[in-house]
Amino acid sequence: MGNYDEMALAVSMLSGGKNRVKLDDVGMPGIYVVVPQGNDSAIISGGGNVVHPAFVVNSVQKSEILISKYQNIVYNNRAYSLPGRDCKTSVNQTSAKTYCTNKGKGFHLMTLAEWAYVALWSKANGTMPHGNNNYGKDASASYETGVEIGGRDSSNRIQRVATGSGPVTWAHDHTNAGIFDLNGNVFEWQDGMRLMDGEIQIIANNDAAQGDDCDTSATSTLWKAIMPDGTLVAPGTSGTLHYDWLNSKITLATSTTDAGTDGRSTGYKDLALESGLSAPTIIKELILYPDSPGSDVYGGDARWVTLGGERLPICGGRWSSGAGAGVFFVGLDYPRSYASGGIGFRSAFVDL
Repeated sequence: MGNYDEMALAVSMLSGGKNRVKLDDVGMPGIYVVVPQGNDSAIISGGGNVVHPAFVVNSVQKSEILISKYQNIVYNNRAYSLPGRDCKTSVNQTSAKTYCTNKGKGFHLMTLAEWAYVALWSKANGTMPHGNNNYGKDASASYETGVEIGGRDSSNRIQRVATGSGPVTWAHDHTNAGIFDLNGNVFEWQDGMRLMDGEIQIIANNDAAQGDDCDTSATSTLWKAIMPDGTLVAPGTSGTLHYDWLNSKITLATSTTDAGTDGRSTGYKDLALESGLSAPTIIKELILYPDSPGSDVYGGDARWVTLGGERLPICGGRWSSGAGAGVFFVGLDYPRSYASGGIGFRSAFVDL
């Protein structure tokens, strides 16, 4: 790959200590952003003084998690976070996870719990990231551009840009030390959450961060459904939380009455609630329902679902997603086997 040790060290030094060079099991470096443990009270409207689930792995609280600073490339079947690259695409969720876990213990495909924490933190701190969501530039600030790298479409419009090549507003904290390209460029596969015929299912807390030590396969017995009071139960239990399509909106409900193979979308802020239902804290922690419904604080970000079969999350949007892209964009449309040139991923790390 060339002399990436010096490059990674230089990026880390320029971050003022907020980035970390992490070597994998073969001694190759990647650049990660250190995300310190945080509580719901700091990031969720009305949140309690409890640790966000992103920092609880196998019942142990973690003082920090490391998130790839950049969307990942692949080298020798391992995922790497490096600047100025054309990120890996045309990868399904299973392969993306394997590229991450191949790096050694603690490395894993970023989980929805981790993505959700970063999204909520950005909102709470007024640094919702911009990005390549409008053919090389940001839809809300067209003067913000990245460096073209991924070729052009049939209309001669820019697609992917080089990782980390945009301005600081394309980082989650609006600084050079932040996590880049969470808004647009390419969608990113996540682990630890799925829809199964409309039922919302999760791996408890951030246990999916254990990588190969946590089975998140389609047939895993670790998947749990969520009751309206937030307790976790066996999938298929009566009255668990689902997404449904009611009154032309994606609706948090206790069953799915309108399943099918058609993708449907609603603005994240406009997600609806079934009559008489309240959204439990865990659903807000995982950005599956807004903590401030109806508010414009989510930047116009969209939610997409397909309510039949198994659907795994892709986040962030891509180069053509426009105003609907962003850290609160979650698409639950595709099976784990799906791959396209508009979907990539990023690795993360926890000390196990």
